[in-house]
Amino acid sequence: MRISVVIPVLDDARELEGCLAALAEQTRLPDEVVVVDNGCSDDSVAVALGAAARVVAEPRRGIPAAAATGYDSATGDIIARLDADSRPGPEWLARVEAAFAADSQLDAVSGPGEFIGLTGWRARAAKLLYMDAFFVSVGAAMAHPVLFGSNLAMRRSAWERVRGGVNRIDPELHDDIDLSFQFGADDRLLVDRSLTVGISARPFDDPAAMRRRFSRAFRTIFRNWRTSPPSQRWRERVQR
Repeated sequence: MRISVVIPVLDDARELEGCLAALAEQTRLPDEVVVVDNGCSDDSVAVALGAAARVVAEPRRGIPAAAATGYDSATGDIIARLDADSRPGPEWLARVEAAFAADSQLDAVSGPGEFIGLTGWRARAAKLLYMDAFFVSVGAAMAHPVLFGSNLAMRRSAWERVRGGVNRIDPELHDDIDLSFQFGADDRLLVDRSLTVGISARPFDDPAAMRRRFSRAFRTIFRNWRTSPPSQRWRERVQR
């Protein structure tokens, strides 16, 4: 299987540099890395080109548009996704490939992030109240596992099936939650809690940024519930 890794970026050159360095150390190297330039004014594009990544431009600001453009541009059989501040361990892509090889019906796999630099009670609180709560509460809202944007992979065929329902216009949506809502009871999604990547703890130092994250999550959920309410989703899930 060919694997593409998509990384949306907006003025985050130093973080991107670290992410690309981590990809270069994978035991199973990516077949291509697609960096989506979402209107960068710093040297993010130069960093990407210097690491032999393919750069595609998405002038419409917002992660929903940038991520979708990256998925559209990827050529691999498997489309993996990281953020610029993601730090995958050396076995990350090998484990992603193994998951799809072991289950021919698997549409997508995801795992949690571990906040870099947090220790002690702060690390435990972040895991319980943020990361674990994300998978449990948002998964319940859509009646199936949710994909975490900093650490996910899906088959190209799965993306091509759901891409028409993904919102690319509203920058105030969580793209990973919106993407997850496009899958249904017939789709096979897996959350592997041991498939971790390091992620930045920057949101915990910026209360306004954290509030925006929660606001976007609720906005995304309620927007999708208009056309696919939880009662309907759970009924379909139970029936299958």
